[in-house]
Amino acid sequence: MSDVNLIIYPSADTAAAKRFFGELLGVEPYADSPQYTGYKNGSMEIGITQAKETREPGGALAYWSVDDISGKIKALEAAGGTVVQNVTDVGYGLLVASVKDPNGSIVGLRQFPKK
Repeated sequence: MSDVNLIIYPSADTAAAKRFFGELLGVEPYADSPQYTGYKNGSMEIGITQAKETREPGGALAYWSVDDISGKIKALEAAGGTVVQNVTDVGYGLLVASVKDPNGSIVGLRQFPKK
């Protein structure tokens, strides 16, 4: 397992969130689509997504980079976790998923495309 290098902020008002994070980070987004706006800050990525019914605005989600996302999900389920989002290809082979820990906190996982 690597380190946390992506934090997603769900937003009900993407335009306002883009203004806020643009000002905070002092850069333009490197990715800007209706589904995702991404900023790079060193090795950290800050992302803005549309808020879904399952996660309300106001809570950030940190993503841990892993080499085997399916295997990690199985291990986390065995350790008492509950899958919140199944493995999803969000584009170009980048896989994401999320798991709720036994205390209710959500942990994001992402696996970069295999070379």
